[in-house]
Amino acid sequence: MHPIFYQFHIPEFLQGFLPATLTIYSYGFFIACGAIAGSIYLAYQAKKQFGVKVDTIQMLVILIILGAVIGGKFFMLFEDPSRYLSHPSELVKNFNNGFVFYGSLLFAIPIMLLFFRIHKLPALAMLDIMAATACLVHGFGRIGCFMAGCCYGTPHEGLFSVTFTDPVCAAEPLNTALYPTQLYSSLSIFAILAIILFIGKRKKFDGQLFMLYLMLYAIVRSVLELFRGDLERGFLIDGLLSNSQFISLLVFIGALYVYIRLKNKTKLAS
Repeated sequence: MHPIFYQFHIPEFLQGFLPATLTIYSYGFFIACGAIAGSIYLAYQAKKQFGVKVDTIQMLVILIILGAVIGGKFFMLFEDPSRYLSHPSELVKNFNNGFVFYGSLLFAIPIMLLFFRIHKLPALAMLDIMAATACLVHGFGRIGCFMAGCCYGTPHEGLFSVTFTDPVCAAEPLNTALYPTQLYSSLSIFAILAIILFIGKRKKFDGQLFMLYLMLYAIVRSVLELFRGDLERGFLIDGLLSNSQFISLLVFIGALYVYIRLKNKTKLAS
């Protein structure tokens, strides 16, 4: 929609050290907003529940960001393996968009678990906090996707359609009404956040919220894939099962299995 959030014109006396124009991209801006909101929530809840110091959370956030960036870019390989293996520099040349959320998530989870173990924090209870944190980051991030035009929908003439006209944005085709799948995703993620916060006050066992988050998002993502128009994300079965739907299925099954095990374990202990 509007990929460029703001541009600053640098004074001439600084242009030898800085470019003439400094650009803030909408995608990065909203990711930053989500990261700040998520970090604040994480720091508050971790200190409130377990007395975790702020500097410990700061280190965790830095490690998660690094893992998310690496994972988000790495999973782009599955969209077009021949392209990225032949030209690996294309994976890192553009940070204005071009991240695979599942890659970020699946790389971040082991980092979190290892961090919790090293710092002797209750892993499952911390993951429950991370569920809401992830929703904040991801929900704002999808707004960034909308502004950048990536993750766009298929053509659709209707009340809630949107037309991308900025030649800088990633949506295709331009000047054509499309499903605003980015906004559908953002609204769905914030709805999941509301569910998690509601159940959080009544949760029966540690890990419940994080597993619930994984299952709900897997369902949402699978449905939204039906309206996505960015076909370069890749298909396991052409036109029938996208890579993301396949990963969603695996995530849902894995999360459901862990959910049931944790629930049964709690029943046996009570």
